[in-house]
Amino acid sequence: MAENPLGANDDEFRDMMRKFLSGEGDIDPSKLAGAAGLPADPVMMARLMGQLRKAMESTGDGIDWQNARDEAGRIAAEGSTRTAQLDLDRLRQALSVAALWLDEATSITQLTSEPALLTRAEWAHQTMPVWTELAEPVATSIADSLTEVLAEQVPEELKGMLAGASQMMRQVGGALFALQLGQIVGRLSAEVVSGGDIGIPLLPGRDETDVQAALLPQNVTAFGTDLDIPVDQVQLYLSVRELAHARLFRHARWLRAHLISAITDYARGITIDTERIESLAADFDPQNPESLREALTSGALIPPKSDEQEQALARLETTLALIEGWVDVVTADATTRIPRADAVAETVRRRRASGGPAERAFATLVGLELRPRRLREAAAFWRQVTDAVGTDARDALWAHPDLMPTAADIDDPDARIRSMTEGDAEPDALDKALSDLLAGEGDRPVERGPGEAPEEPPSSDEPTA
Repeated sequence: MAENPLGANDDEFRDMMRKFLSGEGDIDPSKLAGAAGLPADPVMMARLMGQLRKAMESTGDGIDWQNARDEAGRIAAEGSTRTAQLDLDRLRQALSVAALWLDEATSITQLTSEPALLTRAEWAHQTMPVWTELAEPVATSIADSLTEVLAEQVPEELKGMLAGASQMMRQVGGALFALQLGQIVGRLSAEVVSGGDIGIPLLPGRDETDVQAALLPQNVTAFGTDLDIPVDQVQLYLSVRELAHARLFRHARWLRAHLISAITDYARGITIDTERIESLAADFDPQNPESLREALTSGALIPPKSDEQEQALARLETTLALIEGWVDVVTADATTRIPRADAVAETVRRRRASGGPAERAFATLVGLELRPRRLREAAAFWRQVTDAVGTDARDALWAHPDLMPTAADIDDPDARIRSMTEGDAEPDALDKALSDLLAGEGDRPVERGPGEAPEEPPSSDEPTA
């Protein structure tokens, strides 16, 4: 058993932590929950302490995301209500009609799997793998930073004890982060109306290239409650929008991996402000944890973005805006038969631009907003392209990443349209060289600078290049 210079050992440290987790220490566990931004009700406290004890005994190196899955499922289930069978039947009918209308508005073919109608708990369970994939880089960065600060700040005589307990502290910190993520996803389940509502495909299909379309009947009903729009029109519009989103990602099979990769690459570049952690540790008052709560829930531990991150975020926002803009245009064209389609569309755009409380909480937790800032400009771009070249040529731009429009195209749709209808006015050097060669002009002498001797022609007994 390793001992430190003061005679404390790993078992003593664990005993100290056990006393704290059982409420026998000097710090009230409910204050820890409050500092972490978690509710301090008795049920939550019992669950929190149980998860921390489990984390303390764990020997693994990663975060146990089961905590997040359990917490998200619990919160989602608490807010779920049963949807009447008649409403479920109407939604299925709306999805069938939506599929037919979309065939008239896009050349992208129908899905190969039936759309799903999910409860909030089912949505939370099925989407959790993507949420943990997005959050893990930040959780790891926080754990690494905490360990680094502890190693630097602890007195020399206590470093022996820290060395034996640092793994346990990482597990405890990971458990708190997972619980926070579970709380957020559980609350998100009450905000989203469909599988693609966040902007990225969260629901797994039958294989890596498949996309599952889904609606949450309870939330669809809540969405239309205060709109003064007939419920069948709301159901039809949201059905068309969800199917359009799912069709796009199934058609552009590279798009989902491209988007998720961009998000996780950005997240891996997030660092934690260790100076801020050191300041919090020095000034922390166990009886008044508000400063720690503010730091954890406001994103204060994540410093301003680097130039590289700003550039990566701009590219990510452009991609999200192009996706949402395309979905907006296709949905508008497919829902011309809905009398109040424009009113529903404007509600969706406003809701998409601002996000709900839980989505904003996720942005704070991982330092990333999934908000397409140029949504209206991107939709205007797709509208001009559609009017100029038609749906087939428009949809062909999703065939490969190199064909996908850029931010410059959003700024100047006319230039992209000209390139699609007329070709580039000025061929590049390679194109010109090939054209000259095919035209028999490749034997013309090369212009040389002053003092350069012309090349000798090859002799007749030497092979030419």
